[in-house]
Amino acid sequence: MKYKDIQELTDEELAKKVEEGRAELFNLRFQMATSQLDNTARVKNVKKDIARLLTEQRARQIAAENSADAQ
Repeated sequence: MKYKDIQELTDEELAKKVEEGRAELFNLRFQMATSQLDNTARVKNVKKDIARLLTEQRARQIAAENSADAQ
């Protein structure tokens, strides 16, 4: 998922995507542990996607705090 796509999501969609990403990561780790995972690079990609989502959430939180402080 590109960061540009993430910026277009609403706050609720961001939270939902983070939950989905964490669930997918759990399943991928489980598959890796049981030697059922074919594409191990998928784990790395999912972790990066989660990090991008969390970064955008934090950026929005900081922006909201700064706008509240400015008033």
